[in-house]
Amino acid sequence: MPDMQNFNYHNATRYVYGSGEHRNIGYLLKPYVQGRVLLHYGSGSVIRSGLLQAVRNSLAEHGITFVELGGVKPNPSVELVREGIELCRKEDVKLVLAVGGGSVIDSAKGIAVGTPNRGDVWELYSCKGSIPANDPLPVATVLTLPAAGSENSPNTVLSNEKTGRKLGFKHMGLRPVLSIVDPTLFLTLPRTQMAYGACDMMCHIFERYFTNTTQTALTDALAEATMRTIMEQSIILSNDLQNIDAWGQLALSGTVAHNDLLGLGREQSWACHALEHELSAVYDVPHGGGLAVIIPAYIEAVWPYNPGIFAQWACNVMGVQPHRDTAAVVREGIRRLRTWYQLLGLPQTMQELGVPADANFDAMAAAACKVYDREAATPTLAGVHPLTAEEAASIYKVTI
Repeated sequence: MPDMQNFNYHNATRYVYGSGEHRNIGYLLKPYVQGRVLLHYGSGSVIRSGLLQAVRNSLAEHGITFVELGGVKPNPSVELVREGIELCRKEDVKLVLAVGGGSVIDSAKGIAVGTPNRGDVWELYSCKGSIPANDPLPVATVLTLPAAGSENSPNTVLSNEKTGRKLGFKHMGLRPVLSIVDPTLFLTLPRTQMAYGACDMMCHIFERYFTNTTQTALTDALAEATMRTIMEQSIILSNDLQNIDAWGQLALSGTVAHNDLLGLGREQSWACHALEHELSAVYDVPHGGGLAVIIPAYIEAVWPYNPGIFAQWACNVMGVQPHRDTAAVVREGIRRLRTWYQLLGLPQTMQELGVPADANFDAMAAAACKVYDREAATPTLAGVHPLTAEEAASIYKVTI
């Protein structure tokens, strides 16, 4: 097994946390503004709560001119991103400000990378490893839903409704220059949204933590502490959605889960995300819900190929007592993970997700493998055990 790998880590996001900090967006954003700003958001709650108007007021107060584009939906669409790109080019926009959760931020990042680069933005997402000719516009965020970690990551994911695909893109220039994390903005979120977000955070860590890389004691410990915090704080919030301290802890955990810190020097997987992206692209299921169904089945399928890291997780995160019978330890860890999902009200089966039993799981598995291993004659999904399309399909099928 490989020892800790070389890495190159740079995190330039100014991360501002605190109650009421969203009202300071104009003041905080001013140093990064070199012209007009695109104010990008979803719909509904951001308008009803008064947050959007508060952001508008703060921008205007500090002399920041802006244009607006709303309407982002969960599993954000490349069609709206194309609309935003045209708007930004027409209005000579120099920065994109996302006010929302991961979907809004992902959409904003798509606009940011597409605006200065000719050709269709979907080409960047559909061609893994593509490097745009020009750097993206800077992105800033006001976070309204802790989940995806997009407020401090260089990643973005978009859906293409015409092709039925959901694909990601990564560029270090998409790491936001400024992110405001104000826990007062989370107090009206429903329990289901909190639960989906917590599940997504955990999977961001799983994709990095379950690895064949050795000599990773520090990132092991950081990852384990973050996972325990996510589980503890989500249970607190499940019983009291007004607990602002728990929201703060959960939000910071979500940021750390996906800002690359926990993956330093490690081989990474992203198999669970690849499998879920195919599900949500075809059936528009909530991302966190899809992950809750896939993750336990994935662990069951791959743990025998590197039992040590899975037993370590079961003991250090799930609280299982060490034992000579490694299989029993790991399976108890999986059982406790399922119990946590149940306590949060997360789905356990494809049926609960609304995915039919006769879904074309073979095609989805093959598509997932091809996205992450484009050049291979027989594509696989990376991880402690590279999954063939047949093995990946079996993970879908055991969850029916």
